Amino acid sequence: MSSLTDRVVLITGASSGIGLASARMFADEGANVVLAARNQDRLSEIAKEFNSKGYHFLAKKCDVRKPLDVERIVKASNDRFGTIDILVNSAGTALYGLVEETPDEALQDNLEVNLFGTLRCIRAVVPSMRKQKWGRIINVGSVVGKRGWAFHGGYAASKFALTGLTQSLQAELANSGITATLILPASTRTNFFSSATITSNGYEPKMLGPVQNAEMVARYILKSAKKPKGNVYTIWWMKWSFILAEMFPWLYSTAAKIFYLKNNDKN
Repeated sequence: MSSLTDRVVLITGASSGIGLASARMFADEGANVVLAARNQDRLSEIAKEFNSKGYHFLAKKCDVRKPLDVERIVKASNDRFGTIDILVNSAGTALYGLVEETPDEALQDNLEVNLFGTLRCIRAVVPSMRKQKWGRIINVGSVVGKRGWAFHGGYAASKFALTGLTQSLQAELANSGITATLILPASTRTNFFSSATITSNGYEPKMLGPVQNAEMVARYILKSAKKPKGNVYTIWWMKWSFILAEMFPWLYSTAAKIFYLKNNDKN
């Protein structure tokens, strides 16, 4: 499929960052876009923008931590546009701090969005996708879901879990006409860091390694809807860096320890 015209696309976390950039690009392609997010004020602002551009869309408040919210937005989408063709799971929260200083409730809340919220959305759309024998599921993961990093333990745990969930889903969708893609961005310039939960006093999250903007990631998401692949690294050479890390684990381990020692004032 090269055209997205009239396709129904549900995007979570659509009020900012990668989700909003993706919503704009899908709308530009003629898709019927359903924007889901917790921030009603931002959704109202975005609705004005989308109306002015003549986009076909539905903007509705949805907290993916709440099963009923997910059910409601899927029903609203079906009522307005018909069966959801493409699901983009972009909703996510950041969690930073030492593992030993990460309380249960902080990690549980992070998992509710990054893992269980994604799972709820997948469960809500796959049955109808199976009936029509076509669908695209695009999960926004992270390179931290491939390799953990100091102060990222809780967040990495949620993204590692999402990696495993997506890999399992890919196998289970064999011969169904549905595909599942895992997008693996590096540090991205959004409000993600400023809204993070920080469990270690004095630690300030920062963008590490190569930095990209939300539009760059969104372009990969759009491309994955047209020509899906299993794993998509938004920084092409990072795939090879992870292969090297597997081949020379001591190199990665040394770099990770140096980063920790430079950023931990408790030593």
